[in-house]
Amino acid sequence: MRLHTIPTIKGATHPRKRLGAGEGSGHGKTCGRGQKGSKSRSGYSVSPGFEGGQMPLQRKLPRRGFNNTRFRTDYAIVNLGDLERFDSASTVDRKALVAAGLVRDDKNPLKVLGNGDISKALNIEAHKFSASAKQKIEAAGGKAIIKT
Repeated sequence: MRLHTIPTIKGATHPRKRLGAGEGSGHGKTCGRGQKGSKSRSGYSVSPGFEGGQMPLQRKLPRRGFNNTRFRTDYAIVNLGDLERFDSASTVDRKALVAAGLVRDDKNPLKVLGNGDISKALNIEAHKFSASAKQKIEAAGGKAIIKT
């Protein structure tokens, strides 16, 4: 048996409710929404987890465990492949990266990742380097300068 060969059973499908088609239809006037209240209004929706004013389950349960979100350090990330656009023997720091549009000018420390290849000898100043990035920079004859 396949899904397209299953016959429809009589009475399994119902015609859709045609609302607002006069009092005689049984779905006129309030159209099955009852009298007054937010459920009768257009645009009504309830936020997920709302329990009619009762304290929702997710607020009743205790919070457990540790979450590092408040304590983590967010980095402005740049990949090695993106640094290929700079001239050989030039110094690449945050100002140069902001001017090139590779990172935002914000308070986040800068981290260089080893994605892509670099063929030029660049002096790169950043707060952190991944191991592969440092290796590729030094192999190309450049310097990975850790800024404090």
